[in-house]
This record gives sequence, structure tokens and C-alpha cells, in this order.
Amino acid sequence: MDTDWRGELDEWLAPFVAALRHKTRGRMCPAYIAGLIGPGDRKSIQPMAARTDDVSYDRLHHFIASGVWDEAPLEAALLAEADRQVGGEKAWLIIDDTALPKKGRHSVGVAPQYASALGKNANCQTLVSVTLASGEVPIMVGLRLFLPESWTGDVARLERTGVPLDCCPYRTKPEIALAEIDRVGAAGVRFGCVLADAGYGMSAPFRQGLSERGLAWAVGIPFRQKVYPADVGMIFPIAGRGRPRKNAIPDAKSISAKAMLEMARWRKVSWRRGTKGPLSARFAAVRVRVADGPPQRIRDMGAQHLPGEEVWLVGEHRSTGERKYYLSNLPASTPIRQLAGAIKARWVCEQGHQQLKEELGLDHFEGRSWKGLHRHALMSMIALAFLQTQRLKQAKGEKKDCRSASTAELTSDQTGHH
Repeated sequence: MDTDWRGELDEWLAPFVAALRHKTRGRMCPAYIAGLIGPGDRKSIQPMAARTDDVSYDRLHHFIASGVWDEAPLEAALLAEADRQVGGEKAWLIIDDTALPKKGRHSVGVAPQYASALGKNANCQTLVSVTLASGEVPIMVGLRLFLPESWTGDVARLERTGVPLDCCPYRTKPEIALAEIDRVGAAGVRFGCVLADAGYGMSAPFRQGLSERGLAWAVGIPFRQKVYPADVGMIFPIAGRGRPRKNAIPDAKSISAKAMLEMARWRKVSWRRGTKGPLSARFAAVRVRVADGPPQRIRDMGAQHLPGEEVWLVGEHRSTGERKYYLSNLPASTPIRQLAGAIKARWVCEQGHQQLKEELGLDHFEGRSWKGLHRHALMSMIALAFLQTQRLKQAKGEKKDCRSASTAELTSDQTGHH
């Protein structure tokens, strides 16, 4: 990025500053974001304030940790900017979570819990993340703290860290994600398909919630997720003795996703070009009915879930030998390459998480409060959105140069022929 970025940042931040509607906060916001983008390894308030003469530590700290102001207008400005940059029918809305490792137990939401980034249990905070992405450009638009039950059951801790009353009851990560999807949708952000890993995809209420909202989705699932053949029928078995049955039951048994794909046809599919050539793996896809309907006693098997929505079941064999499984409600006419492309588009959110942590200090916040953490996260996301505008501008410039070079070549070719 060129050295004149500070001037460009101030100009770009105008809608955000206007959303704050306050002169002092209108100075603090650009100063904080410039601190996150600027040089220096540590992006917590003290070192950021020490690196500039513009604002004092006290004022920056007050702005983030305790100032009385509403974040919603800033969040709305971020959603509008993300939609302007990458929104559209071909955009993805990606749900994931990211862990911020922490020592001690006093920072809001910190607890020993599974950290997907580390692949193990660790003492950390977990943020549910929402990313709007197009191609390889991710813009993070939501980071919401997940509170484990060790927190939601401790009123004193919730009060001490200033958790808002409506966030105090326990909510699962998929429930937080659905609320965030509603917020993004209400803002008029355009996207074509929701993507999520198996941590969310294994939740039937999450998948059903997406379908009820009329959204297209493609999600990871565990290999043991039960499914029925797409043509499963409902029958009334004849009772040998006793009263006739009141409820119909499926005429086929549900089996695991893994077993359902054992008989399928697998083939090599390339979903896009990477830096080292086409990216490919072996895929198989079949239409199924998910076993996530209401539970009912079926013969001697006890309570079983009845067939739910008809969807795609997709399997992936990676070159490493790893196997992954997915469900998607994309139309029955969707080609397998398109299914693979949707499934694999999710990785770009991890790039967003990485940039937020490595370049913008998402995990450097040292305060303990709910408000402080969410405001720091919001500033980090706005900073990332600015960096992405710079990146897109640069890419467009390079494309123009390539085009003008190829036009020049074409012209010289044509003159040569005549």
C-alpha cells in the first residue's frame, strides 16, 4: 500500500464518521483504525496511542471501552460498504467462528473451549464470524461473542463485564449465526448462498432456519449424518396384532452420509484455478432426504427422525486421503462442478480471520468488557474493509495495464498483417 494511505483512509471513512454524528468520536474512530492499519506489532490501545501525537491513550481508551454511543449506525455503514464492494448474486455469505486465545478468566466469555483455529481445546474467547465474499475477496461484516454456559449461568460475571441483558441467556453458535444472517438481510446486503462448516451444518435447526428464510445454502456435515434415499415413500404398515398404526413410516431405513455415498460414482472435479494450476479433488453427489424431520418410533428401531427436505449430499475425497461430507439445497439441476465450487468457496473466510489477527490486531484487545471487545472487533472489520478497497483498486489498475498492453500487441499484430 502506498504512503498516502492515511489521506485516502480519512476520505474513505467519511460515511462512518457521519454515522457517529459526534465531533470527538468522529476524530477517535479514524485515529483508532489508522492505529490498527499502521506500523507496529502490538495493536492494543497503549502502544497505538504511543505511536501517534494525534490522540491520547485516555481518549482512545474511553472511545472504545466506556464511551456512551451506539455501534449500530457504524455496523450499518460497514454492511453498505461491503455490499458496494462485493455484494451481488454471486457473493457468498460465510458463517464460521474464530478463537482468541486468552490467559486468566476475567475477560468476557473466556473459558476452556474448543478452538477450531487451534484444532483443540484452549482457554479462549470464541467469536461467531460473518463474511461477505466474492471471488477471493473477503469482507468481514459481523463478529459476535459466543458465551459458554459457564458464563450465562453466572449473573455476577455477566454484570461485571457489561453483557447486555438480551445477550445474557445462553445461545448456541448456530442461533447467533441465524440472528446475524437476519441483520445482514435486513440491511439489504446482496448474496447468493450461505456457506458454513460442519460445526454449523450439523445443526438441523440451522439448516431448517436457512431454508425457512428462502436462502440457498451449502454446509459441511459429519460423516455419520443420517439420510434417506430421495425417493423414500411414507407407508402405513399393516399391524399384525393390536390397533392399526396411526402414523406413516418411511419405506426405507436412514443410513449415514458415508454409507449412502459408498455406491455413488466418484469423479475428479476442478472448481477453480489456483496459483499452481487447477484445484481439484474427487467428488460424488446424490439427491437425498435429510433425516431431520420429527422423531417417531419406527418398528423395532425406536425413535428415528423422519425424512426432511430433499437436498444434495456431496462427498469429497482429498488427495491427502481425507474425506469430507456436505449437504446443499442448491437446485436439483446444479452441475457437480458448481456444487464443488460453492463448498470450496468457504476457505476465503479463513484468509479474512488471518488478516484480522496478523495485520490488524483483532486478538490484541486487552480490555475485559463486552462493549470494548465488540467495538475493537468492529474497528478491525472496518480496517479490513478499507484494505480490501485498496487491494481491489490495485487489481483493477493491473488489469487495465494488462488490457492496454494486450491492445497494443493486438494493434501491432494487425498492422503487421496489413
